[in-house]
Amino acid sequence: MVYYSIRSQVDAEDITQDVFLKAFQNISSVKEAVKFRSWLYSITLNRIRDFQRKKRFRSLFKKEDHNIDSEPVEAATGDQPEALEQVLKKDFWRQIGLIMERLPKMEREVFLLRFFDQLSIKEMAGVLKKNESTIKTHLYRALAKFKKEPALRRLLTEVVQ
Repeated sequence: MVYYSIRSQVDAEDITQDVFLKAFQNISSVKEAVKFRSWLYSITLNRIRDFQRKKRFRSLFKKEDHNIDSEPVEAATGDQPEALEQVLKKDFWRQIGLIMERLPKMEREVFLLRFFDQLSIKEMAGVLKKNESTIKTHLYRALAKFKKEPALRRLLTEVVQ
């Protein structure tokens, strides 16, 4: 199931290992043996979704790296391509920082905890001492604002070109 969703043997093995580790840690929460299978599948689906979400988010940043490496740079010295890459990365992160500054504090914290620290909703709720539904609301709003941000669209267009 994991392999056919992910299409990468190495990643599928990692996710499967994570699923069984999570299942082992939480086996006491299953009160009825009949529900074990659906419980295990729900853990698996959540781990697959987490992996795909992280992969999509990371691809946003890897596109920049990919395009920098794929474009030939005419240079007199060997240091200039690396310098150009560093300048582009610095500008990219500066733009991301500017977008983040425009988010309200709670949305910014939730966004950072989820995508940079890779915490789950439950973990974020514990850290921020908020209800999980409140965390989800703030995360949804942050994502919506992030996606609508013209600076991000400009960054993505520059990266793709």
